[in-house]
Amino acid sequence: MLSRVANSIYWLARYIERAENVARSIDVNLQLQLDLPGEERPWEPVIQIAGNADDFFKKYAHVSIENALMFLTFDKENPNSIISCVGAARENARCVRERISSELWIAINQFYLKLNDPEMPKEALAGPHAFYNSVKEFSQLTAGIIQGTMNHDVAWNFTHLGTLLERADQTSRILDVKYYILLPDVSMVGMALDTVQWNAVLKSVGAYEMFHRRNSNVTPHNVAEFLLLSEDFPRSLRYCLEKAEQCLKNIAYPVKSKAESIRLLGKLRSDIAFTTIEEIIDQGLHEQIEKVQIRLNELGNQIWKDFFC
Repeated sequence: MLSRVANSIYWLARYIERAENVARSIDVNLQLQLDLPGEERPWEPVIQIAGNADDFFKKYAHVSIENALMFLTFDKENPNSIISCVGAARENARCVRERISSELWIAINQFYLKLNDPEMPKEALAGPHAFYNSVKEFSQLTAGIIQGTMNHDVAWNFTHLGTLLERADQTSRILDVKYYILLPDVSMVGMALDTVQWNAVLKSVGAYEMFHRRNSNVTPHNVAEFLLLSEDFPRSLRYCLEKAEQCLKNIAYPVKSKAESIRLLGKLRSDIAFTTIEEIIDQGLHEQIEKVQIRLNELGNQIWKDFFC
C-alpha cells in the first residue's frame, strides 16, 4: 500500500472519531446544565478537552453556551471543530475512493453536505440534543460500514488503528480535565455535585451503563480505574492500546515487524496493563495521564515516520 493512501485512511478514521468525541462532550455538558447552577463555568472544560482554549479566547471575550457551541461545532478555523473534522475526513476519503466502499463515501459526503447547509447552525442551536446525537450516529454508522464492507486487510487495520488511538487520546483527556480542572473545590469531593460530574464523565464516553453494572459507588477511584484499566470496555485506555497494538502488528508484519512504533506502543500498553489504579493515583493521576498524552503524541509521530513518510 502506498504511504499516501495509508495516511489518508488512518486520518479518515481519526477525524470521524474526533468528531464523535466532541459531540459526546458537548451533548453531556448540555445535560449537565440542568443539574448545575449558572451557564458559563462548565463549558471551559469542554473547550479544554478539545485542546483549543487559547484559540477560543482569542475570538470570544467570554464563555457562553452559544459561543462554545459555535466554536466547537461550526467554526472552520478551529481544526478540531465537528465541521472541520468531518471536512477533513471527507477530503481524506476523496483521496482514497478506490480503496473504500461506495457506501462509506456516500455516508461521509452526505453528512458533510448536511453540516455545510447554511441553515444548520440555526437548527443545531434550536435542537442541540437531536443534532449532536446525529453526529454520534454518523460516526457509529461509518464504523459499521467500515466493519461490514471493507476487506479486513492492511487498509482496514489502518482505519481501526486510527480510531483506537484517537479514542485512547480522548478518553484520557476527558478523565484528566474532570480530575484536574472541572471540580472547583477539593472540599466538594464525594458530595452530590461531584457525583453528578463523574456520572457526566462516564456518559461522555458512553460508559454510564457498563460502569454501573460493575460498580455500586461512583468515586474518582472507581471511575478512573474503569476508564483507564478495564480489559473489556471498548473505550478504556487499556482496551484501546491492546487492540491498537494488534492492528499495528498486522500492518507491519512481516516487512516492518521491528518498526519503532511497535516497540513504543507495546511498552505503553504493557505499562498500563501491569499497573494498578492505586499506583497511578499515588503518583498523581493528572501527572500520569499527562505522561500518557506525551507518549501517545510520540507514538503518533513515530507511526508517521515508520509508515507515512
